[in-house]
Amino acid sequence: MDHLPLPLEGITVVAVEQAVSAPFATRQLADLGARVVKVERIDGGDFARGYDTAAGGLASHFVWCNRGKESIALDLKDPRGLAVVRRLVADADVFVQNLAHGAAARLGLDAATLCAAHPRLIAVDISGYGGSGPYADKRAYDMLVQCEAGLVSVTGTPGQPVKAGIPAADIAAAMYAFSGVLAALVRRGSTGRGGPVEVSMLEALAEWMGHPLHHAMHGGEPPARTGLAHAVIAPYDAYPTADGGRVLLSVQNDREWRRLAEQVMERPELGTDPDFATNAARVANRARTDELVADALGALGADEALALLEKAGIACARLRDLHELADHPQLAARERWRRVGTPAGPLKALLPPITLPGGDEARMGDVPALGQHTGSLLRAVGMTDDEIAALRRDGVAA
Repeated sequence: MDHLPLPLEGITVVAVEQAVSAPFATRQLADLGARVVKVERIDGGDFARGYDTAAGGLASHFVWCNRGKESIALDLKDPRGLAVVRRLVADADVFVQNLAHGAAARLGLDAATLCAAHPRLIAVDISGYGGSGPYADKRAYDMLVQCEAGLVSVTGTPGQPVKAGIPAADIAAAMYAFSGVLAALVRRGSTGRGGPVEVSMLEALAEWMGHPLHHAMHGGEPPARTGLAHAVIAPYDAYPTADGGRVLLSVQNDREWRRLAEQVMERPELGTDPDFATNAARVANRARTDELVADALGALGADEALALLEKAGIACARLRDLHELADHPQLAARERWRRVGTPAGPLKALLPPITLPGGDEARMGDVPALGQHTGSLLRAVGMTDDEIAALRRDGVAA
């Protein structure tokens, strides 16, 4: 079998992007072989560069979302800076932007304008709430959209709704933008035409809310917030173990409950006790069910508990913290970790979860310094060294 190249080799992406949604989308494209040119502000660049200094002195969000890109720093309010972007776009296959509502249109960088000028271009507009409607001008940050999309209402404990611990709205929009680009590239392959792609954070996250949304719309009641427990299955929760760990288990049917009672809890009579024999009974008696399970697992170490649960055929997991995820034996066994170059030196990073056997491994390029590629990109669009020096001198490029 021939060795296959990365699927997006030869595709050029220009992105006027910031924060998470667009950068995470374009990083997926870079990992699959696309050349991604990241256009940043001259005064600090993508503001995600300043979120924190946790990743070897660099911002963890930025390191996560921006490997494999070329950074050019331009002042787009200056006509000369904007002209450079237009020259870059003229040779690009894909353009992505997630500026505040109306900003791209004022610059002539909205999808409709660019696609009219470049019929083969795929131009992606990522917004908080979409380009029309009463919320179009509303500021949209991840936590705010999590609230508007109802995610916070179903996450947490009965007494306290909480936001997700990851930027779920940003990630949802990013992944729909990524898949939208791939779909548009397939269509361009058969029609020769690109076209606009529109993604809003609210609509992306609302789609991810499908199960609780349909439950509420058609069943009348939204699912209850139950922490790590399941609203309609018991036992399904995390239970403390004797060594300070926590083990999560899920009993999906009554046969599994009988195995749990016999082989793990050593209480076979519970398998047929009418208070616990069916899931409906266990849910009705959730507190007693959880107490029985907690008593059994609380006498075991986490490793011992997991071994017994696995042997009994009960779905289970260790409740890990982030350091334990970084040392996860499955990720190590599958050799998922690589080193990515950054301005602060090499840092560990996960291979992207799309694996394409029989071809090149994902291209996990370096995380760029602000404006690291400004000179080479300006020369690539035909500028002389004197013209580049003038742009730098005038603060148009950095």
